[in-house]
Amino acid sequence: MSFASPLFLWFFMPLLLAALLTTPRTWRNGVVAVASLLFYASGAGGTTLLLLACMLVNYLAGPRLEPDQDPAVRRKLLLGVITFNLGILVVWKYLGFATDQLDTIAEALGGDFPVVHLALPIGISFYTFHHISYVVDIYRGERRALKDPVSFITYIAMFPQLVAGPIVRFREISDQLPQHRTHRLDDIAAGFPRFALGLCKKVIIADSLAPMVDACFATPSDEMTFSIAWLGAVGYTLQLYFDFSGYSDMAIGLGRMLGFRLPENFARPYSSVTVTEFWRRWHMSLSRWFRDYVYIPLGGNRHGVAKTYRNLGIVFVLTGFWHGANWTFLVWGLFHGALLVVERSFGWDSTPASKNARIGRRALTMLLVVIGWVFFRSADLGSAFTMLGHLLLPDFSGVSEAVSVATTNQRLLILVVALVIVVLPTSPVSGPYLESSRDKIASVARVSLMTVGLTYAAILVAGGTFSPFLYYQF
Repeated sequence: MSFASPLFLWFFMPLLLAALLTTPRTWRNGVVAVASLLFYASGAGGTTLLLLACMLVNYLAGPRLEPDQDPAVRRKLLLGVITFNLGILVVWKYLGFATDQLDTIAEALGGDFPVVHLALPIGISFYTFHHISYVVDIYRGERRALKDPVSFITYIAMFPQLVAGPIVRFREISDQLPQHRTHRLDDIAAGFPRFALGLCKKVIIADSLAPMVDACFATPSDEMTFSIAWLGAVGYTLQLYFDFSGYSDMAIGLGRMLGFRLPENFARPYSSVTVTEFWRRWHMSLSRWFRDYVYIPLGGNRHGVAKTYRNLGIVFVLTGFWHGANWTFLVWGLFHGALLVVERSFGWDSTPASKNARIGRRALTMLLVVIGWVFFRSADLGSAFTMLGHLLLPDFSGVSEAVSVATTNQRLLILVVALVIVVLPTSPVSGPYLESSRDKIASVARVSLMTVGLTYAAILVAGGTFSPFLYYQF
């Protein structure tokens, strides 16, 4: 079930909100927990059992990881639970890729190797990180284990963030999980405009660009041109942002309507003037997770330049492979890791003082990010390098017939509008601004969004033009 589907918009969400408003306060976590498991099962099917098994193991381990338990037992248990969580992720997400590589090697040597094919459970990368955050935060003594299984299920399975984030660290939400938390109409009134903003981003912009982008990236290498390469690269840069930030807005808005405050995930990343700043603004919950549970435990920047660069390299290798089992994701991660190392080495990771320098650096950062997205979107490295070659070598060949058919006037207009939006000034960030600001501009924007924008998005949804969120595949 997708947030942008008629089933969710016109049945699931209204019924859930009605149940929350009419049931006793102590039942509300139970309502959220049951609804979340039903939501997940509707898309995940039999792999829901895998999620339930992971939740059972981590829930039982929680109380035994608290600081008042035996230190030696705690340490071994933590390593065991983390190994279990990562083992589940590796088997279901990466075993097929690994056996495929071994089969390629075996074929080159004249043999063969059995390739494993497993269905990728929806959201496995996200709920694995939630489980690790839970056990590590308890082990560190930052939070107490949840004794109430309903509250634990609510944290792990909460449907707004279960499938594609934001990645909510346990310590960020533990204080909101007790059964006595409040839930008011004010929460729905504050969260719904944020949800509507995300729906408009997804349905009106991202989904409109998708056919054009798909046509560009599906172009055979012998038909690729300068125009197709740039149209595809820029189009995907915009599609991915409006799709994923739209999902995050919808998740944060839904969380607010359920009575929870989920962390922000985007802060106008394409306005960054350095790649370092980009990673402080793009998928912020993922960056914070890797910082707290990988980068800092490795030593961060506390043990000299060489080890700092090593730690950055490890983080971005993991960031790349976290997104998918493909060499393209590894190269994308290494590309960004190398850019961060270069910026640190030459002192380019700070914001320039002059306005002209900031404009130039912003343009350069955007170009580098666009190049990175080519690797991220391409089916394989050969396709990525073909497109990059045409990005850098102008020609006058125009576009193929397939791309021409997909590039309608409406989609070109939306592409231009999306470009204008992303080149606007750094602040305010639209999501938090619409949700919390009470000034006149924000009020007018909310009214416009809830009338014109939401109506148009609803018409598109009713017409069946929506598509799955891009981050569902991760």
